[in-house]
Amino acid sequence: MAILYALVARGSVVLSEFSATSTNASSIAKQILEKLPGKDVDSHVSYSQDRYVFHVKRTDGLTVLCMADETAGRSIPFAFLEEIHQRFVRTYGRAIHSAQAYSMNDEFSRVLSQQMEYYSNDPNADRVSRIKGEMTQVRNVMIENIDKVLDRGERLELLVDKTANMQGNTFRFRKQARRFRTVMWWRNVKLTIALILVLSVVVYIAMAFVCHGPSLPSCFKLTLKLFDFRSQKQ
Repeated sequence: MAILYALVARGSVVLSEFSATSTNASSIAKQILEKLPGKDVDSHVSYSQDRYVFHVKRTDGLTVLCMADETAGRSIPFAFLEEIHQRFVRTYGRAIHSAQAYSMNDEFSRVLSQQMEYYSNDPNADRVSRIKGEMTQVRNVMIENIDKVLDRGERLELLVDKTANMQGNTFRFRKQARRFRTVMWWRNVKLTIALILVLSVVVYIAMAFVCHGPSLPSCFKLTLKLFDFRSQKQ
């Protein structure tokens, strides 16, 4: 999967989180929340550690964070964060300002899981990300090393179970293979229909030539004579 971990927080209070693999990203994410400057300042920032990037979107005091593979770029993770922010605010409204830690986790962690799966594996997510990724703030986000926000002495080593990435790659490969088979099947169907139409036209032209005209007059007269002959014999 491209997106492996995500959380929603008010300040440093985590309201919901989900991890798609075995990782200590949660601990590092909480460190980042503690160190982010200006709790009421809206911001879009990204911090890299090893081959992964922590993307952060803070709006109106609500912080949405995700950890993604560096190959995911910026547009898909930030489109994901924008979607999660809108869904969370739409679902909980003013309750966000007084909610206790993890009080929305039972319900909203499922939403995080579903959207992580969608933005990581669904081809349509790339088109969505291109639309949402055109935001000026996203284009201007610089990916900085995590040492920018965490001191080397307090920074934890990021541990990620590689099995999740392998499973995500396998899923994408199978999906692409199914899509390719579907495309080829439709192409064969269209080709078969085209051949049938061509053969029908060729047969019609041949019959029109033999039957002396496009309305096949000679053939119809012969058919009527044969029909009358059989009727008289009966």
